[in-house]
Amino acid sequence: METERVGIPLLGEKFPDMTVKTTHGILELPKHFAGKWFVLFSHPGDFTPVCTTEFVSFAKKNNEFRKLGSELIGLSIDQVFSHIKWVEWIKENLKTEIPFPVIADDMGNVSKKLGMIHPGKGTNTVRAVFIVDPNGFLRLMVYYPQEIGRNMDEILRALKALQVSDANKVAMPANWPKNELIGDQVIVPPASDVKTAEMRKNQKEYKCYDWWLCYKKLPENRR
Repeated sequence: METERVGIPLLGEKFPDMTVKTTHGILELPKHFAGKWFVLFSHPGDFTPVCTTEFVSFAKKNNEFRKLGSELIGLSIDQVFSHIKWVEWIKENLKTEIPFPVIADDMGNVSKKLGMIHPGKGTNTVRAVFIVDPNGFLRLMVYYPQEIGRNMDEILRALKALQVSDANKVAMPANWPKNELIGDQVIVPPASDVKTAEMRKNQKEYKCYDWWLCYKKLPENRR
């Protein structure tokens, strides 16, 4: 009998099926977001300073995530009643509506399955980010310590980079779309045989520093 693996998942694996209790009711993941990208992010606890600033930032960026065909969903091990009260507090005191659901993982089952409870941090979840594609595959994950708040612009950048990479079968340079060498251009996959490597030196479709480092401009409608 196959046993379920518990711990940090691997990139490229299917996001595990789970039924979760949230501030928007019971949801089935990843089924609830089928056909869409989604970003699941965990926070250590409700009514804490850094987490509160993050929730406000995610809420203010929510429309930008939706423009990329993605949805946000939060998580911590607090009970749903705590989530509801905290969301109300943010709305009343910080004038910010939290538009996305928040998972109440009070039994810790989801956090354990996704490797979000790390040794030395008690029962709190670390600040994890999971980007899942429309087919339910885990495409990116990042873990932050409790003391460091996340950069939502970087999460948006990574999401868009994944989408452009998938659509065009290219790789994305560092700091894309503001790379120091090639700007907003993208990297062509390296040649995998001698013939292609030789052709790369003379073709006009790409620009190359060498046969293994070629890049090109994408049309506006493919970015």
